[in-house]
Amino acid sequence: MSGAIPDSLNEQLSHQLSQVVGFIYPNEVETQWAILIVVYPYLTGIVAGAFILASLVKVFNVVEVQPIYRLALLTALSFMLVAGMPLQLHLGHPERAYEIFFTPQPTSAMAMFGFVYLWYLLGILLIEIWFEYRQQLVLMARQSRGLLKGIYSALSLFSKDLSPEALAFDHKASKLITIIGIPSAFLLHGYVGFIFGSVKANPWWGSVLMPIVFLMSAIVSGIAMVMFLYILLSLVRNEKLDMRCLDKIGLFLLVAIIVDFVLEALDYIHRLYQSEESIGILTQLVSSKLFLSLVVVQLLLGMLLPLVVLVLVRSVRFNEELRKLLYFTTSLLILLGIFSMRWNVVIGGQLYSKSLRGLMAYKMEITGIESLLTALALLALPFIILAVLYRLLPPRWMESHSPTGIDRPTGVLT
Repeated sequence: MSGAIPDSLNEQLSHQLSQVVGFIYPNEVETQWAILIVVYPYLTGIVAGAFILASLVKVFNVVEVQPIYRLALLTALSFMLVAGMPLQLHLGHPERAYEIFFTPQPTSAMAMFGFVYLWYLLGILLIEIWFEYRQQLVLMARQSRGLLKGIYSALSLFSKDLSPEALAFDHKASKLITIIGIPSAFLLHGYVGFIFGSVKANPWWGSVLMPIVFLMSAIVSGIAMVMFLYILLSLVRNEKLDMRCLDKIGLFLLVAIIVDFVLEALDYIHRLYQSEESIGILTQLVSSKLFLSLVVVQLLLGMLLPLVVLVLVRSVRFNEELRKLLYFTTSLLILLGIFSMRWNVVIGGQLYSKSLRGLMAYKMEITGIESLLTALALLALPFIILAVLYRLLPPRWMESHSPTGIDRPTGVLT
């Protein structure tokens, strides 16, 4: 029958209706924003956080974190190349995404993200990485043969000048781009928080602190991801970690978590005072539907436990192996907590009725576009891209081949 509802949809609606508590409106049964909209801000947050960590070397001259400078840049690029995919898949017809650049809609915050994304990818990340790697790409092109020689020549844009003046210009240009990139990173992810914070009709989202909370949690996730990758790559490549670098990253991570914790606490306090009518349903939401993801995973495992561990590492003289293990475990817990935070914002904000008298449920599909498998694939793709970049681009400073007098600091996994 032409008007018949598919059995799979019937089963999904029946399951969601069985999970409804209280009174809801008929059009609130189905969740509009699903797992892909959780993945989307998670990826962009890592991009912004990793770039800000890299900026500590160029702009603020924090020499201790020099060994992870290149890793942070390549991490930002790898996640940036995937960051727009969840949103495109969710909207449908990703092959038409280019049309937003030819038919711009300034009144659409989501449409404007395309321009922010393009600016950050082409105007910031790729150009800074090119200036950072140009010397090594030229040297690799000289030393390689056949296809690799062509690849490295193309990546260097067929540049051959390795004079001290040219390398000095590379250094200055890279620093200037980094300075421009810091506010651009704030814009990239602060915009995501702005989208949620501007929805005044939803008391779970409509907070003036939402953009700041998203931005600070992005910095936390970016630092944690670079720390995780730094330790992991050292194990895979059987190379010694620079513990002074790792301890410095741990200090920055500790400070970022404290600031993030304070901001989120202020955000919740602000909601308590602002949401007089909705406080009852929001309390019920946190104590039931979001208890595991918010209280247990986000707050306890993803924030308070890492905070305690990082304080202990700073206070107690643990040996190197134990410190590495604690840093590795802490970074994983933080990444899990930040993902849970994105889940609680995106999904949690859709689990209570506008009537303020009922709760709904979200059932995640296993297969399909808006599914668990798609989300896992999108989360895994940046690591695959990073592995390719790490194989293609020289991971170390090639001091023995440097024809210039410009000193380049050496480090592990740079």
